[in-house]
Amino acid sequence: MRRRYCDIEDIFLLAGDETVVTKAGKQTHGLDRFFSSIFGRPVKGLAFLAFSLVSVKRRESYPIRMEQLTKEKALCGQRKKKAKTQKKSKKKGKRGRPKGSKSKNRRDVELPEHLQQMQVWLKGTLRLLEIVGIPIIYFMFDGAFGNHNSLQMVQQCGLHLISKLRRDSALYFPYTGKQKKHGAKRKYGSKLDYDQIPDAYLVSTETVDKIRTHIYQMQMWHKLFPDKLNIVIVRKINLETGKWAHVVLFSSDLTLAADKLVDYYRLRFQIEFNFRDAKQFWGLEDFMNIEQRPVHNFANLSMFMVTVAQQLIQQRRGNISNFGINDLKAEFRGRKYVSELLKLLPETLNELLIDDFFAKIGILGRINVPSPP
Repeated sequence: MRRRYCDIEDIFLLAGDETVVTKAGKQTHGLDRFFSSIFGRPVKGLAFLAFSLVSVKRRESYPIRMEQLTKEKALCGQRKKKAKTQKKSKKKGKRGRPKGSKSKNRRDVELPEHLQQMQVWLKGTLRLLEIVGIPIIYFMFDGAFGNHNSLQMVQQCGLHLISKLRRDSALYFPYTGKQKKHGAKRKYGSKLDYDQIPDAYLVSTETVDKIRTHIYQMQMWHKLFPDKLNIVIVRKINLETGKWAHVVLFSSDLTLAADKLVDYYRLRFQIEFNFRDAKQFWGLEDFMNIEQRPVHNFANLSMFMVTVAQQLIQQRRGNISNFGINDLKAEFRGRKYVSELLKLLPETLNELLIDDFFAKIGILGRINVPSPP
């Protein structure tokens, strides 16, 4: 692994994402109803969290860890009951801050249970990458982790977070006016109006197929985060209809350039191709295991095969540029047929003849074949 991935010219990112595998039956460990973005609704199945190593140079994602997610129904019930009792016991008091209360350090947070478990997995993954000599600076996750608790969880692991905020998030410019002589200094300036972003923060403009893309970058405050955020807003305008939409990306690294932040977040989607290959070619959607350990092992095996296949395909694309997974499976299926047929022969053949058998039968069933000499 160290020889394959240690490229001093490459930058590696760590990405995390969840996937849902549909599953019937009643006895599989962790079986429940989880929201599936493919179906657009909760479905019966299993949920997994994957950590993947993303190469900026190769534009590929390599899965390195897969963990099963479960819903603890008993705990959810206790939380609901606890919340109801707290709501009943609440009494209306005086407005404002209670007298004698002290300011709390918002960086010292008590992480929710699911983030605590994820932090354990993340630290274990970072220790593995440290052993093989792959430095990691950024951790990427989708908008579900675009909140204060997730940011603190990632920063406690020594990483910067790259994620997405809600498109209507309340962001504030740093206050630049005159400060009061006494009391706390003001830090929140005017609120950002997404309809009228100042041109001073415009980084780049690009027009492709009548879609104009504006990218803005600024350092801003969010009242739910203790520190400034590196905000990048990507706005796309349809020049024919005049309609526009935007996304709000952010990072805890204030020095990260806008083009790199956008590029890194786009690369996070490579992990979706890993899920697709694992389900379509390596059995993630079809396994029949029901116990906890076999389910965990098979999920990790299917994602491991995605990484192995990527490396084997990359080696063969020097001769065949469109070489894919179906070609790879056809090649190794042919190798298996040849080895079984050779066992049936009464005597050993010439080595050159054996190599010719492997070469010819390995081509059968391929979609892309090498050009004749």
